[in-house]
Amino acid sequence: MTTSPLSSPAPPRDWRATAAATTTVLLWASAFVSIRSAGAAYSPGALALGRLLAGSLALGTLLLVRREGLPPRAAWPGIVWSGLLWFGLYMVVLNWGEQQVDAGTAAMVVNIGPLLIALLGARMLGEGLPRRLLAGMAVSFAGAAVVGLSMSGRGGASVLGVLLCLLAAVAYATGVVRQKPALRCGSALQITTFGCLVGTVACLPFSGALVSDAADAPLSATLNMVYLGLFPTALAFTTWAYALARTTAGRMGATTYAVPALVVLMSWLLLDEVPAPLAVVGGLLCLAGVAVSRMRPQTGLTRKNPARPVEGRRHDAEHRESGRR
Repeated sequence: MTTSPLSSPAPPRDWRATAAATTTVLLWASAFVSIRSAGAAYSPGALALGRLLAGSLALGTLLLVRREGLPPRAAWPGIVWSGLLWFGLYMVVLNWGEQQVDAGTAAMVVNIGPLLIALLGARMLGEGLPRRLLAGMAVSFAGAAVVGLSMSGRGGASVLGVLLCLLAAVAYATGVVRQKPALRCGSALQITTFGCLVGTVACLPFSGALVSDAADAPLSATLNMVYLGLFPTALAFTTWAYALARTTAGRMGATTYAVPALVVLMSWLLLDEVPAPLAVVGGLLCLAGVAVSRMRPQTGLTRKNPARPVEGRRHDAEHRESGRR
């Protein structure tokens, strides 16, 4: 008597989490275009504070409308850490770093962040490091490096700028890993809203610079700053938290490697900056790496390796034992 191979189909993907992650990546890619405009008129701290104020206002209004209230006490350590490191420190030092080095160098250094997320997630959250994730991140990082090289100037990079971008990557990675446990206790909207508020409070020392810069800034730069607060911050950080609560930090970090490819495309479409062939190759590598890292291992069982459920193996063992008796 022959038996058909057993199979256990993989659980269906949560399309809402996939849509949330896609929204985040698209909006974060658009942020680079807006930062280039607003950063010319606003200093790093002022731009970060203005962006966070707009984001906090939008998130706070939505939180009140939805009547979600305060997050549980257990969520606050993650909220405070992510607010200080990711919403606060990351935004300031990244803005500052991009004024010291060209965009290509900044992209290469900051893209260490997803690798750090995977390593910290394995160490601090007990997440594994699947081969597909590591392989996909390696391919994507190579693509980000190619994009960065194609965008880098020939004048040499500022040591201060490189260190600032490195600090931004560390702050980003640590903030993400600290945020993950908080999402087990509160909603994505709660964690994002109060994390944004913590970052805003941390950036209040830049209030004077914000007022001074806003008085002289062109309307387009101010509108770009408001856009950064409403969409790449308020909306994208919320959709990020929603998706992060439903997957590992490492896989979510790997998803952001699609950003360099989208930045190249958006710069072409919105700024009429024709990408170099090397940038196109690097962007395709980034997307290929993301696809590999998001692949799920096959769980179907084959005839060659017909693994059986634990209950079935236990039943067979008991049957053999009773036969001996």
